[in-house]
Amino acid sequence: MTLLQLRHLCIVLLISFLLSPSTAVRAEPHRFATVPALAVGVLRGAEVGSVHYIVIQLDEDRLGRGPTVLFSEYARGSAVGDEWKEGVHLAIAAAAQAVREDAKSWMVTIKNRAYANYTNGASASSAIAVGLIAAWRGDVLRPDAVLTGLITADGRIQPVGSLPSKLEGAARANMQTILIPAGRRARRNGISWNWAANTT
Repeated sequence: MTLLQLRHLCIVLLISFLLSPSTAVRAEPHRFATVPALAVGVLRGAEVGSVHYIVIQLDEDRLGRGPTVLFSEYARGSAVGDEWKEGVHLAIAAAAQAVREDAKSWMVTIKNRAYANYTNGASASSAIAVGLIAAWRGDVLRPDAVLTGLITADGRIQPVGSLPSKLEGAARANMQTILIPAGRRARRNGISWNWAANTT
């Protein structure tokens, strides 16, 4: 074997080694989920409930610097406030704990799509946690199911306000399943509603 042939063989072996499945750097595919959540706005002085959709992209942060959260707020209806963003951080902590992952390896991109120009409050954090778990597992969420509630970092779901308006918004959006925090009581149009457990 000549020196030129040996050099050519070494280059081929090196390329083969670098591209072999055991050593090649594989790009993890993006993981996505879209989750509906309940919201309340004010129209002509009255609370109006609606459903907004949150698009979640979950990627791996190979350097473990996370959780890194990117908020996509460029389009109309996607701007979110500080409370909403804090809710996302709580959702990440709860979701990572639920799937037994270290959130430091997560890079999360969130886009809120709402009828309102601006969304605030953390009542969508439970929906975001469910969306993160679905993205991590590769599950598809039911488009006719919606939930509301403030999630804590340890996964407990806390009560939220404006429940009657949110339920009316879910009904207008033809949601078939509505999950709410346990033990809620509300009064609307002279009717007293009392929920002792999650309602579906």
